[in-house]
Amino acid sequence: MHYGSVVAHMKDERVLYETHMHTPLCRHAMGEPSEYAAVALDRGLKGIIVTCHNPIPNGYSASVRMRESEFEEYVALVDRTRRDWEGTLDVRLGLETDFVPGTEDYIRELHKRGPFHHILGSVHPQIPEYREMYFHGDMKEYQRTYFTHLAEAAETGLFDTLSHPDLIKNIQPLTYDLEELMPHICECLDRIASVGTAMELNTSGLYKTVQEMNPSPAILAEILERDIPVVIGADAHEPRRAGDQFVEALELLATIGFTETNIFLERIRHPIAIEDALASLRSPTAS
Repeated sequence: MHYGSVVAHMKDERVLYETHMHTPLCRHAMGEPSEYAAVALDRGLKGIIVTCHNPIPNGYSASVRMRESEFEEYVALVDRTRRDWEGTLDVRLGLETDFVPGTEDYIRELHKRGPFHHILGSVHPQIPEYREMYFHGDMKEYQRTYFTHLAEAAETGLFDTLSHPDLIKNIQPLTYDLEELMPHICECLDRIASVGTAMELNTSGLYKTVQEMNPSPAILAEILERDIPVVIGADAHEPRRAGDQFVEALELLATIGFTETNIFLERIRHPIAIEDALASLRSPTAS
């Protein structure tokens, strides 16, 4: 993986992007990309990267993602939005792709079908099809399988960033013992670090059953220990959440000891100093 130069230099420059957001094509989001763009602009962001849920063969979780037949429509929708906002807000094409072991060849070909800037790799343990394949009655084993699949996703080299990387804690949270799981999580983080895949700090966790960003501060500390890059995204499924809680996310990262956040453009990682990112959001010109 190649690394771009530092994006942020001037403290009043817009530097951040919404890196994780959806469209109605995924069947559980509302609002057109232009509506998200307007909110992002108002919040002081430089751009948005649209990352709708990828199609998957054989009807896998078809109720929450675009159809195969809609893929070209998705690419065209983002391109039209890009042209509409040119010179005002930077709009880029991305994708949130589920990692399901055995679909790697399909994913590889899918990623060749558009000029993508940022590809999120996701494991969604709440999806019935995933649960049917991997839950065998032991929730603690299911939790370990989830983190193992995050490591396997990174090792495919198909993804820039792993999204909401402790989502599993929201399924039967009373069984989620982070201290008990941490040795296994750390083994998986070692594997992720070894291949250079970034990880997301997803602000939508504040609205889930376990009301904290994904991942938790304890896991973020282990990510920092391994020098794994972090990307902030709101996972916006409605326009008002574009760029939501970015200041809080940056402050959390700084408290833990991070000095940088990151964005991906043209599949190349660009680090941004947290102090510059915070300054850009707090600037009077970013309101």
